[in-house]
Amino acid sequence: MQITRAFAFRDFRFLWISSLTASFAMQMQIVARGWLTYEMTDSAIALSMVMLSFMAPSVVFSLLGGVLADRMRKKPIMLISQALNTVLTGALAWIIFTDQVTFMHFIYFGLFNGTVLSLSMPARSTIIPEIVGRKVVVNAMALSSATFNLSRIMGPAIAGLLIGFLAAGDTASRQGVGIVFFVITGLYFLSVIGTALLRYEGKPVANADAQPVLSDITEGLRYILHDRLIMGILLMGLIPMTFGFAASFLLPVFNSEVIHGGPEQLGFLVTATGLGALAGSLTLAQIGDTRAKGRILVYSGYCWAIALIFFSMSTNFYLAMFFSLFTGLFGSVMGSMNMSMLQLVVPQYIRGRIMAINWMIHGLMPIGMVPIALIAEWWTIQHAIFISAIMVLVSVWLIRYFYSEVRKVGRTDDEEFIKNLQSTIKPKYSRQTELRN
Repeated sequence: MQITRAFAFRDFRFLWISSLTASFAMQMQIVARGWLTYEMTDSAIALSMVMLSFMAPSVVFSLLGGVLADRMRKKPIMLISQALNTVLTGALAWIIFTDQVTFMHFIYFGLFNGTVLSLSMPARSTIIPEIVGRKVVVNAMALSSATFNLSRIMGPAIAGLLIGFLAAGDTASRQGVGIVFFVITGLYFLSVIGTALLRYEGKPVANADAQPVLSDITEGLRYILHDRLIMGILLMGLIPMTFGFAASFLLPVFNSEVIHGGPEQLGFLVTATGLGALAGSLTLAQIGDTRAKGRILVYSGYCWAIALIFFSMSTNFYLAMFFSLFTGLFGSVMGSMNMSMLQLVVPQYIRGRIMAINWMIHGLMPIGMVPIALIAEWWTIQHAIFISAIMVLVSVWLIRYFYSEVRKVGRTDDEEFIKNLQSTIKPKYSRQTELRN
């Protein structure tokens, strides 16, 4: 079946399982951390600051992680980072359980976890096309996205129900949230085991002694600046998604102020978004290597903005859940296709650095979320989400207009597409031109 094509590869199956358990842990952590942070601070800005502490290290360390992914074997990088993340999460679980937690603990541990993740994500994301090959990349990336979205369906609901059940009515209980964090630690440990079972080591293409680390980083930046297609794909993954996902990060505020829900309602609201996202991922996995990659990317962005507009107008729990399905669906299609296109158009020898730059760019997302959070505090959360939806719509149209190359991306075996792709880099960079051809 087209939808499960990537599962024919043994290592992809173990990588998928590893990603699934880690995604479950991350989604449960988002809900538990968001709930306790909002209970402690009653502030949308505080929620944004916690997310910023987690994502900000990617701006500093992702480029180094990209160089590591291009120069070293990828499996050890992934194993070490996952083990450190497991230990750090267990430490935070103990601090919460023993009622020693403060707001600054979330900031500190966010910085630690974000640093570890930013050093390992380039290796984890670039190993997929090496395992499955170019023609299965879209299917593999969509199935990888499905792990994230499947966890969004069940993880938040499980976390919300556990907090409500373990707290015995006291939803501000540190002990209940602490137990949830111990469960999260166990899931991260299972992810370490899945990665350890990989046979593929992810050997680098580039010569580690070829040039200094700073030169490697500079080469990656130069590469992007002289490739309009890659620049357009990166911008499409930054600007619209920054505003689109702002609504997801501020769901605890929407849950509290608009539908007046508790932790269970918050969990189910995020689950509804995940259900739609899973449907989007599976649909894209079934479509596979289509000639309409660029057009799907653009039009899913438009539909995502419209779904967010309707979600912002929701006034009760069930209506919010209904529109959450569609925000999840179109956001998932756009995100998965964006990542797949980036993997396809970048050659292997520099892929780690380009994906690191992409991860670094995503680390800037909380900066775009801050004004949305300010609008939520000064005006209302519904107005904030509506404005973010308009920004998604406008930014997708502008990028499509100024970087028309993006919507023209087709099949990986389309000779005309490959020819045009190979000619996008200026010939002055002889190393890129030689390896790309």
